[in-house]
Amino acid sequence: MISQVKQLLRHVVPSVIKPVRVLWNEMIGFIFLLLGLVPLPSAYKAYRDFEGGKEGVFRLVLTACFCGVMLYFGIASFLRARKISRT
Repeated sequence: MISQVKQLLRHVVPSVIKPVRVLWNEMIGFIFLLLGLVPLPSAYKAYRDFEGGKEGVFRLVLTACFCGVMLYFGIASFLRARKISRT
């Protein structure tokens, strides 16, 4: 009886884990994309109001870095989900 349960788990668990991992990566990717897109209006406003001071440069660079990193993580997460679903 125990060997049958182990055999069942060996077949069922991998087929359940794979879609859960894909879904997890897609959800995390969506959250990172949102985090990368939300500050874009603020970045546009900072660019529009830019007058060349140190504070303006710092704000632009910081916002651009934050958006870039979040968008990178979002895209990488979606690509990882695609890779997992193809294997």
